[in-house]
Amino acid sequence: MGRKKTVPASNLQQSKGTPMELGNLCLCLTVKDLQASKAFYEKFGFKAVSGNADHHWLVLKNGENKIGLFHGMFEKNMLTFNPGWDSNAQKLPSFTDVRELQRQLKAQGVPLVQEADESTSGPGYFMATDPDGNPILVDQHV
Repeated sequence: MGRKKTVPASNLQQSKGTPMELGNLCLCLTVKDLQASKAFYEKFGFKAVSGNADHHWLVLKNGENKIGLFHGMFEKNMLTFNPGWDSNAQKLPSFTDVRELQRQLKAQGVPLVQEADESTSGPGYFMATDPDGNPILVDQHV
């Protein structure tokens, strides 16, 4: 068998163009028991940084990695991107607006489940699903 040919990263960047600026990434998990899940992920070094257990959700962080734990709020696990935020939920000095990201994806033929209102500015969101049915939420808070 032949070896797979690898392409240097610099060539990939040139052929793919500029990467899409999606902002902060949080893997949002649907959980059966919020406290049990929190205790489990704390063993991996995650610490609660935001959320409200009384409202059935917490965001945990370990370094730059974030996971959201949600009880009874979503049907499936989901990727959430936050344009305009860094990993500490602090506003970035510059970022690509959620409506521009939506236009770029639609131009590439990505079907959207929900769309941001193009006539607005500031906070907004849209949602897509990947080929396996996993939801992807792009949720701008700034």
